[in-house]
Formats: sequence, C-alpha cells, structure tokens
Amino acid sequence: MALSKSVADSLQEAAASLRNALAFAARQERPIVCTQIARMVSDIENIGSFDTMLDKFEEIANEKNI
Repeated sequence: MALSKSVADSLQEAAASLRNALAFAARQERPIVCTQIARMVSDIENIGSFDTMLDKFEEIANEKNI
C-alpha cells in the first residue's frame, strides 16, 4: 500500500523545511547539528523509497501465492 498523498505531501514539506534549516545551520552551527539535520532529511526521503520497496515485495509475494 503506497503512502497516501497527504502523508507524502507532509513528508515532502518536512524535508523542505529541514533543508532550509540545514542551509542556515551550515553557516552558523556546529557540524554535529548539520549532520543530524542531514540525517533527518535522509530518513524522511528513505520512508518513501522503503514503502515503494515493500509494495514490490508484497506484489511478488501475492504473485507467488496464486
């Protein structure tokens, strides 16, 4: 089951806000702050990829059970 549009949109907005925060952090914060913000952006982007991968596994499993 793919992510709903509302969830996908919210995740996209969150990633955009974090990218903005990262741009500011890169100028004035400690490197660990930048690292953690970048990690959160990566984690958010991975949610969509992981969900797509699970959908494909589910599809394959359903085909095998036919």
